[in-house]
Amino acid sequence: MDLFNVYPRFNIQLERASGVYVYDEKGTEYLDLYGGHGVISIGHSHPHYVKSVSDQLNKIGFYSNSVLMPIQEQLANKLGQLSGYDDYHLFLCNSGAEANENALKVASFHTGKNKVIAFKHSFHGRTEAALNVTDNAKLKAPINESAFPVELIDLNNKEQLLAVLKGNDVCAVIVEGIQGVGGLDMPTDEYLQFLEKECKANGVMLILDEIQSGFGRSGKFFAHQHAGIKADVISMAKGMGNGFPVAGVLINPQIQASNGMLGTTFGGNHLACAAALSVLEVIENEKLIENAEAISKQLITELKQLPKIKKIKGRGLMIGVELDEPISQLRSKILNDYKIFTGNASNPNVLRILPPLGITWEQIQPFIEALKKELS
Repeated sequence: MDLFNVYPRFNIQLERASGVYVYDEKGTEYLDLYGGHGVISIGHSHPHYVKSVSDQLNKIGFYSNSVLMPIQEQLANKLGQLSGYDDYHLFLCNSGAEANENALKVASFHTGKNKVIAFKHSFHGRTEAALNVTDNAKLKAPINESAFPVELIDLNNKEQLLAVLKGNDVCAVIVEGIQGVGGLDMPTDEYLQFLEKECKANGVMLILDEIQSGFGRSGKFFAHQHAGIKADVISMAKGMGNGFPVAGVLINPQIQASNGMLGTTFGGNHLACAAALSVLEVIENEKLIENAEAISKQLITELKQLPKIKKIKGRGLMIGVELDEPISQLRSKILNDYKIFTGNASNPNVLRILPPLGITWEQIQPFIEALKKELS
């Protein structure tokens, strides 16, 4: 049997990893500044993470949500404490797309409406509702094209938002804290404050997709917290489990739950909770959010001094380096010649940087040197 060939892959086979480095079958070391789409938040094979997951596996790895699981409460309490959303409710699931599916469903349940405002160049996942609010027609099969009404508007455009809200038929506005796949564009702090105000005034749920930009990656726990706002619903995944499939939705306490409203077989299982809880403990104990902010400032300062760079996008350790030309050859050269993994985006001119949050200044130096040589 062959694999269903849907992934463009590098001709590299990774066999082990540690911290900010990964190693192929020949023992070649690569600096990982991409973390498998921003998933590796606390570093590969972090000892506390490995011990927590191993210890949990030796006790019980899985049971469904038909029994009490105190570890879910432990995770919710630690997450509330570190995120500043301690009065919100947590629903656990498995992936970012599933988190957004449930976020949209909650908003529709609560408002009784079904229209959604999303933004151009957005990416929210590949399942039904998530794909319907994603701005990429190439990903949509005919079955995905009319799930519910969606208005795609320009990011940071106030007039377009107000025009759609006039219809009084919108259940939610969904926006990424920082656009990931779209190319690291982000709502301004002022625009997020505007969104919060207008959503409240119009009885609309504000959904913040923090799947890639959450869990400390931006230099705050969530990227939208730079604007000093609170969302009604927050979706999260990627860095939440450091590689273990786990995701979640934070839900405003004003939104009432009922039996059967949401559900999942695997979401919130014992192993997933152990992984996510260990990530939060490492983030707190090793001050990784503070490190992400500090390294980001140094990195952006250095990058701004390099030639041919048009713009530096993003926040924290979610950085986009935009050139005036496609980055595909540069990315390949950095990987093949300098042994450094980086990422790309739907904007072909943007190189995406998403390293583990504990990376040191010394460890990121080879990337800066590689760019200096290649862009000179």
